[in-house]
Amino acid sequence: SMEAIAQRAPDKFAIASSSSDIEEQFKQGKLSIAMGMENGSPIEGDMKNLQHFYERGIRYITLAHSQSNHISDSSYDIRRKWKGLSPFGKKLVTEMNNIGMLIDVSHISDDAFYQVMDLSKTPVIASHSSLRKYTPGFERNMNDDMLLALKENGGVIQINFGSSFVTAKAGSWGKQLKSTKESAKKEGSKLSKDFDAAYRAKNPYPFASLEQVLDHIDHVVELIGIDYVGIGSDYDGVGDSLPIGLKDVSSYPNLVQGLMDRDYSDKDIKKILSGNLLRVLKQAEEYTKKH
Repeated sequence: SMEAIAQRAPDKFAIASSSSDIEEQFKQGKLSIAMGMENGSPIEGDMKNLQHFYERGIRYITLAHSQSNHISDSSYDIRRKWKGLSPFGKKLVTEMNNIGMLIDVSHISDDAFYQVMDLSKTPVIASHSSLRKYTPGFERNMNDDMLLALKENGGVIQINFGSSFVTAKAGSWGKQLKSTKESAKKEGSKLSKDFDAAYRAKNPYPFASLEQVLDHIDHVVELIGIDYVGIGSDYDGVGDSLPIGLKDVSSYPNLVQGLMDRDYSDKDIKKILSGNLLRVLKQAEEYTKKH
């Protein structure tokens, strides 16, 4: 389906399989479609499949998604079979380095994250993760020690805009909705189709603000520097939980204006919007040439 978009409108879109493709397509005024895989499960324990997906244009893989798999434990899954990465997952990290596939550490457990840090010879990405500083106890986000390890690795954390990733209030709201539902079920109530909507009408969802998203970026910059932060909006993944002022891609100018208002230079803003991620991709490409 991604290839079909580029084929149907070649004047507007192009498949990008390298950093040079992206830069060239940008000069031509085209939108680059760079492909990733959010869950390594389809590798099915076979390195040949990794090669197959690389040949089809995949350039990053999120090792696990919301459940643990044959590669890694997931931050959302209480089952921690591997205590981090599986034996295959450890080999996969090396093989991904060798062929130039970026490793995405969003979604994986803390133990798995640190094992990737020990094993990876190239910078990694956290494609859509925010900071635990603002959401204590939320393992999907990264804490300060992880950020320091990410800096040492040379990787990039791409800030997720979803309100529950940005503010603890939104996470608490979600937990409250869940427990209200469970209580209703225990009492034998049949949940109506619009239960969530009715709950939301009585208890308005605490949307994050653009300012709070900028706070996450500020904290990364203050702790580890401007070269290690990017954007990982998760626009296609977090449903109706996006911050006020950042509801869709048309609102990116609001983000840029917010960065300008906080005295970020043009050079630094370009790093956040694309430069840091392109640097990581280039480093992965360079490593492959030598191995």
